[in-house]
Amino acid sequence: MRRILVADDEANMRWVLERALTKAGYEVETAEDGQLAVDRALAERPDLILVDLKMPKMDGLTVLRTLKEHYSDLMIVMMTAHGSTATAVEAMKAGAHDYLMKPFDIDELLITVAKAFEVESLREHVNYLKGEAQHGGWQLVGNGEKMQGIKHLVERVAPTPATVLIQGESGTGKELVAQAIHSLSPRVDGPFVRVNCAALTETILESELFGHEKGAFTGAHVRKTGRFELADGGTLFLDEIGELSFNVQAKLLRVLQERTFERVGGEKTIKVDVRIIAATNRDLLKEAQEGRFREDLYYRLNVFPISVPPLRGRQEDIPFLVEYFLEKLRTYGGSKTLGLGVLSQLMTYTWPGNVRELENVVERMVIISQGAVIGMESLPLFDTSSKLAKSTGSFVLPPEGVSLEEIEKSFLQQAMEQTGGNQSRAAKRLGLSRHAFLYRLEKYGIDPHWGI
Repeated sequence: MRRILVADDEANMRWVLERALTKAGYEVETAEDGQLAVDRALAERPDLILVDLKMPKMDGLTVLRTLKEHYSDLMIVMMTAHGSTATAVEAMKAGAHDYLMKPFDIDELLITVAKAFEVESLREHVNYLKGEAQHGGWQLVGNGEKMQGIKHLVERVAPTPATVLIQGESGTGKELVAQAIHSLSPRVDGPFVRVNCAALTETILESELFGHEKGAFTGAHVRKTGRFELADGGTLFLDEIGELSFNVQAKLLRVLQERTFERVGGEKTIKVDVRIIAATNRDLLKEAQEGRFREDLYYRLNVFPISVPPLRGRQEDIPFLVEYFLEKLRTYGGSKTLGLGVLSQLMTYTWPGNVRELENVVERMVIISQGAVIGMESLPLFDTSSKLAKSTGSFVLPPEGVSLEEIEKSFLQQAMEQTGGNQSRAAKRLGLSRHAFLYRLEKYGIDPHWGI
């Protein structure tokens, strides 16, 4: 449970905040002055602190600076009264994560706190990924319930010799799951060999898998070592295994049963020690039941199944993936972050191309954006009214002559419509603070009581 320290000299304010945050599932401690807040934070570090600007014994800015000397990454949100904007800006420069302008409503408080914890989780995850990359570790990006389940399965099966069948749509990251299993297995020092079964004809695929002898067929001028031999002592990853012909399926079944094979055109039996991981975007059980895939091979492959969900089924992982891709692209794109509303738009798209499509979109935005902040102008717009767009998942630019201001106004109006005029929910939908949202409503002359 996340721990929050509330520091405010007003007893009624402490009571209201403690009650609201406790009801939201947080563990809450309070302090009535700045010095007591510092003492309690140093005695047992909280996950986040809400600090009032004006308090006896030690003001909020001093509390902020004192605690930042001990915990540079501590999340601190300042609470200030109207007319203290300059001080709030000073607090942000000193390291505050955000500020709340009194009086504020409970929804605004809870949204600010939740977003602070989202940023903290994202920072922790990026640091974890950096450490994994430095140590050559495996990378399955995402912290949602479904991805945690996949990581658990990977960790359970990796130390075993079991054959694994990974199923999921194209672009979901099936190969990354296979690499993760190999990296955590006793075979990590052995080769990880890939074969795309859909990219080769039957004759060429058979030669790729098992090798061939010189003169085995026209063009076989020299002996060729197959992927099974190359993967000896390691892992062979067979991608799109549902595309195999029945002839190759029969030969693969024998290898799985006996761990032996002959090269094409050869007579010598070769024995190998290879772990098989297969992947497919088809429903292999259905394929087997309808006679398009060998049922005995299916059960040989399906010893330990892992299903990778589409990105639209784990949208909570999109912020982690975006941050990971931005970090990958720093080598030529520089250090960049997403501007207001961009992440919200990325999370509302259905991503028919899954993680691969998201990575392409992030790279495109990095290339197009001019500064360190990727704004809405770099984000492709999805035309949800287009039948072609719905079927292909393509992004389209707005019609020529449509300004960014018109686009932003349209997003604001849509958010108000879809939330029935609930300002807090509409702001959250667009990834904006409530203050920023209200400012934009006023800027474009949109009625803040829309639909009420």
